[in-house]
Amino acid sequence: MQFKIMVSYVLYLLLLLHISPTTAAAPAYTATDFILLNCGSSSNSNDSSRRSWDSDERSRYAPSNAATISTPSNASHQHPSVHQVPYETVRVFTSPFTYTFPVLAGPKFLRLYFYPDIYSTFNTTLSFFSVTANGFTLLSNFSAFLNSPSPSNPSFMKEFIINVEENQRLYLTFSPNSFAFVNGIEIISVPDILYLRGNDVGIKFVDTMPQIYYLKNDTALENLYRLNVGGSDVEIQDDSGPIRGMFRAWSQDEDYIRALDVSYTPHADDIQINYTAETLPYSAPEIVYKTSRKMGNESTSLDWRFLVDSGFYYLLRLHFCEIQLELEPQNDRAFKIYIDDKMVEARVDVIEWTGGTGVPIFTDYITWVPNDGRRGKKDLQLYLGALLWPPLLNGLEIFKLSDSNRNLGTANPEPVISSSPTAVTPSPLEKMTSKKSSLIYVVTGSVTTALAVVAAVSFLIFRRRRRPVKGSVSSYSRTRGSGVPQSSDLCRHLLLEEIKSATDNFDDNFVIGKGGFGNVYKGFISDASRSGSTTTPPLNMAHGNLCDHLYNSENSPLPWKQRLGICIGAAKGLHYLHSGTKCAIIHRDVKSTNILLDDKWIAKVSDFGLSKAGPTGGDHTHVSTLVKGSFGYVDPEYYMRQQLTDKSDVYSFGVVLFEVLCARPAIIHSLPREQVNLAEWAKTCYGKGTIEQIIDSNLEGQIAPESLSKFVETAIRCLRDKGIERPTMTNIVWSLEFAMQLQEAYENRGGHVEADGGISFVGVGTSFPLLDSGSSENVSRSKSSGLPTSSSDQKVMSEDVFSELMNPLGR
Repeated sequence: MQFKIMVSYVLYLLLLLHISPTTAAAPAYTATDFILLNCGSSSNSNDSSRRSWDSDERSRYAPSNAATISTPSNASHQHPSVHQVPYETVRVFTSPFTYTFPVLAGPKFLRLYFYPDIYSTFNTTLSFFSVTANGFTLLSNFSAFLNSPSPSNPSFMKEFIINVEENQRLYLTFSPNSFAFVNGIEIISVPDILYLRGNDVGIKFVDTMPQIYYLKNDTALENLYRLNVGGSDVEIQDDSGPIRGMFRAWSQDEDYIRALDVSYTPHADDIQINYTAETLPYSAPEIVYKTSRKMGNESTSLDWRFLVDSGFYYLLRLHFCEIQLELEPQNDRAFKIYIDDKMVEARVDVIEWTGGTGVPIFTDYITWVPNDGRRGKKDLQLYLGALLWPPLLNGLEIFKLSDSNRNLGTANPEPVISSSPTAVTPSPLEKMTSKKSSLIYVVTGSVTTALAVVAAVSFLIFRRRRRPVKGSVSSYSRTRGSGVPQSSDLCRHLLLEEIKSATDNFDDNFVIGKGGFGNVYKGFISDASRSGSTTTPPLNMAHGNLCDHLYNSENSPLPWKQRLGICIGAAKGLHYLHSGTKCAIIHRDVKSTNILLDDKWIAKVSDFGLSKAGPTGGDHTHVSTLVKGSFGYVDPEYYMRQQLTDKSDVYSFGVVLFEVLCARPAIIHSLPREQVNLAEWAKTCYGKGTIEQIIDSNLEGQIAPESLSKFVETAIRCLRDKGIERPTMTNIVWSLEFAMQLQEAYENRGGHVEADGGISFVGVGTSFPLLDSGSSENVSRSKSSGLPTSSSDQKVMSEDVFSELMNPLGR
């Protein structure tokens, strides 16, 4: 026993010193447990890697009542980038559902496959559920739709490592909030000390070095990144193992590297990789060790950033193999390693660690990502700084560790289906340089995202309110019958110098908020600004956004007429985007938070960060583009077909109309399934004739039945499934103004509207046809009718309906 302890201690010291106890290679790994379930499928089938997947229909792993609490189904639409197996079929769970897997003791890879789509009557955009395995929470209130990589690559896999104890089975439970689903389940055994290294191997703890961290079997891991650094993607069939390996996919690192100089990736296909007893063939495949990323001769560092969840510990495994054969002596290549600004290795010499070229090695580090009081996404930085030759790295794996509550689940991503640049922070080397060079780095980092920054800031500049001088050549011409101006010239482009001048060189005092691309600045552009002088008007973002006055707020509830007036103003803004400019603009992110209210409660359409130029007409009826927008507001037709039209904005505006009426968010995950999505719930209530049951109780006694009927009907038409059946913003402006006239007439008559001209106004449930914009009778009745004249008779300028740049440009 004493001898065994001594041997373990010697091995432990050797591993800490990165010394291989032997160079004898061990055989490749063969998995003892190997389970592939194609969920929802009625027969066995092979995937693209020729692995055979079993059907889970009447499977011994599923519960006996599977047929009554789950439903197999096929995807309504198979995206071209999505493999058929295991993504063509799905099993949907309407009640808690547990798979039971009798496996051998030891750590397992547990991989869950998801493809958000519509399956029969189940729309997975509305699916939220939790997943547990042997007491670990893997996913919590999880939305596969929100976690999907992108509309162009919607399928994805979540990979976990869980240890199964002796005489224990692996229990996998899906617990739906509304309903749950999974397309595929994969379970593959893992070598005992490959990742969960127990008490035998101590891991350097970054935050309190030289303290050692022991990663034991009572921890679950989630793989977030597995990278073939400097190389191409490695498919699962090319991972280690001749027959039944672990089938790990290794991705490129291009999306995470931040280079100060152009990097290059040497390849050494002819080099022999000599595995050791410490770094076995299953540690990483040869293809990973045969490629690496280095920096150019003029650079001295490698710098990667990874988005991770705060409030968790993380395991970083760095793979090294010196493949530059001419660097045989020690000390030729030496470098430092930093993790989140903390130096974890003062001097790394791969040849010194391994004894020569072509010998792989990996080293592990544990770090803590603080949450600063609340969990969210943060950057995790890995930085390699040169001492002599430029540093290198061959492979990288990053795992999230379960917390003290045995939890790995986190909040879903923000419900914006888009990506935004990540802020660049100085690396450790740059922090040691002078203040001047640090400033240059910040500017350089800004230049890398210049297009996004200039676009975002340009759209967030106020223009001085002014009317065209009578008799001058006006840049506007009236849109027939709409009361909204038509631009006849090109939109103005702002120079970066003008933007700097307008914002006093992006002074913090001009920051009025934060958007998807960074800070939002208040500015002022005038003719005088071209000559260098500026004028700073008082802030006009006085009442915040519409959402602030509808729900989850201490603000007093808005009265009905004020809400209706805000909707009219916002509709005019969108109408101007669609019809009032020379090139039609589609906003793509219409929602209550993007409708701002000035000091006079005038609605201003804001945030053109996702705006896009619309179709040019003729055969061009739509714009093919990736889906972007906010969850709960995105047009389902646009989402399914990736074909953007102005009717996509109309759908989103319909959701806003019901937000205004019902004073609730577009999505509430905690509600019963049928009520989660406001648009779907409103359509259901409308069909049942129960709309009055979901109206904001603060509006009781305020709404004229006729006004309500017109308003609801307008909103419902906006939400029609097919864009071609939805009204235009022109129609919507007229209809909402008609609703306002009905409301005012109701109030002027003491709460009762008399019939006039053969038209009878009745309560909710009557269908009012949307009115043709070509006839003034549709909005302005005769004097004898008692209905007021439309406010559209007053000329509306674009600055009356936008909070940002006049004539905003689409992307």
